[in-house]
Amino acid sequence: MHYVSAEGLTKSFGITPLFSNITFHINEGDKIGLIARNGVGKSTMLRILTGKETADKGKLWINKDVTVALFEQEPGFKEDKNVLENIFDAGNPVMNVIRQYEAATESGDADALGEVFVKMDELGAWDFEAKVQQILAKLNITYLQSKVGDLSGGQRKRVALAKTLIDIGFDHKHTLLLMDEPTNHLDVEMIEWLEHYLNGENVTLLLVTHDRYFLDAVCDEIWELERENMYTYKGDYENYMEKKAARLESENASIDKAKNTYRKELEWMRKQPKARTTKSKSRQDNFYEVESKAKQKIEDAQVQLQMKMSRLGGKIIEAKKVYKSYGEKPILKGFDYTFSKGERIGVIGKNGVGKSTFLNILQGLEPADSGKINVGDTIVFGNFSQQGLVIKDNLRVIEYVKTFAESFPLAKGGSLSAAQFLELFLFPPEKQYTYLTALSGGEKKRLQLLTILFRNPNFLILDEPTNDLDLPTLAVLESFLTDFQGCVMIVSHDRYFMDRLVDHLFVFEGDGEVRDFPGNYTQYRLWQKEQEKKGLSTLLAAPAKAAEPVVSAAQPETVAKKKPSFKEKREFDELQADIAKLEAEREKIGEQMSEAGLAFEQMSKLSARASEITTLLEEKEMRWLELSELI
Repeated sequence: MHYVSAEGLTKSFGITPLFSNITFHINEGDKIGLIARNGVGKSTMLRILTGKETADKGKLWINKDVTVALFEQEPGFKEDKNVLENIFDAGNPVMNVIRQYEAATESGDADALGEVFVKMDELGAWDFEAKVQQILAKLNITYLQSKVGDLSGGQRKRVALAKTLIDIGFDHKHTLLLMDEPTNHLDVEMIEWLEHYLNGENVTLLLVTHDRYFLDAVCDEIWELERENMYTYKGDYENYMEKKAARLESENASIDKAKNTYRKELEWMRKQPKARTTKSKSRQDNFYEVESKAKQKIEDAQVQLQMKMSRLGGKIIEAKKVYKSYGEKPILKGFDYTFSKGERIGVIGKNGVGKSTFLNILQGLEPADSGKINVGDTIVFGNFSQQGLVIKDNLRVIEYVKTFAESFPLAKGGSLSAAQFLELFLFPPEKQYTYLTALSGGEKKRLQLLTILFRNPNFLILDEPTNDLDLPTLAVLESFLTDFQGCVMIVSHDRYFMDRLVDHLFVFEGDGEVRDFPGNYTQYRLWQKEQEKKGLSTLLAAPAKAAEPVVSAAQPETVAKKKPSFKEKREFDELQADIAKLEAEREKIGEQMSEAGLAFEQMSKLSARASEITTLLEEKEMRWLELSELI
């Protein structure tokens, strides 16, 4: 069944064009990922499809039997109503009786339950109620009687998601579901459940997300808005990256060819006498077409991150027997750890277990109940918090940056003015005089990152840094953090981001227990599933012996180890050498792939070898970790 057709859609804000003359079609069962830089028009496109905004030009046709459902980044609610009243549409008898059932269940009113049981039977609402219970449970919505106006940002987002899923679940026979960053404010287990839910439901989906694993798990086609055009790619994110590289290479070759033709045609045009009227009209027209193409510029503007890191001394941070609780809820129970230079630590756990509190305690922003946090004299924290920009006055962008410093020292010497530094972060001169309140969510995140790096930190703490950042900016941030010589601690639900950057994890398992896991997030999930199969510890409940608090890396092991054999010692040494060689080869391939004018065939070979190296490194590093436990 054909759902949507768009022909020649054009939309601008003022003089800024978002997209121009784009055409696309959506059929039943399509699952499409829409990606673009911040400010290019992703959210605007979704709002046009729902009728909340209109295009400047073009035609949009939506099948009359199709219902369009939109999950927005900033959901709208009836603030004075409770969660139940916002989720369930009182105008629908089945939804209304389920709302009454949920309210009676929560209150424990036996008389009300008896009455609503009869209504549920009469309307045959039990099957749908089971689906409702699953959605509410998986999204951890237990505050059904709370007013929406009193909820946190994450709770509001989960309520909006539950409402959307329940609405389409009730009658999704012909529903086009539009989702704008649905994974923000969800923990990893919720994201994984949402992946399975969307794959299991027969929905037609157009999705905006920065979560690359989620994109690959849910979508089988990618649309990209770039330079006012829309480009379509079948397949996953990796295929999109390869096809895009090939497209850009082809476009650049086409422009180079047009430049050569333009030079010849320009010479011909100049030789023609002004009074001559028999000049070839078709050749003249063709000249202007060639000129237009020759003067095209394919700009791949990217945030550029360079900084002169503050000197890092020998002492980093020592945490000794740290305890922290909120009322009867323990956050840390005897946390003990000594941080080392260049450590990259991921922090994971369910929402509400105290990850952000832990980061605040490390920085001295919040006191511990007992224990000590000794911070080295040279440590300069860079705190990318979920709170976002702290705006006291509605300043212009350039004024705000100058409140931190007038200039910025570079890693290779010299310095940049505040205005020049802003341009590196994709804030052109005209944007620098925009008021902070007028910036988009992604632009505010970019500006927040800029102000943190402006202070030259050597210990970066990133609390959900990927929310609202576009994929190109994320890729640059990942590259920067890979080369960053200081310490990095990351709290994120973006599994792809974590896998690329962290060496080990602090896993907040609840009840104040923190596990130090030697590996990235994917490795942890594989290990966790193995433990579950064996009937051992899980993230929610672990045996007391397995859930001991993190101990300092400097402390001796208390568990007797098997003595390594000579063969194992030799293998360990060989693995270290092999890993170093593979990392050097990967770095060299990265440099080759960044060279201009590289042929597509050569690019494909290098890309394939880079993928092989990544697989080999993962295997060797896992074996190295096993042997390092013995040696």
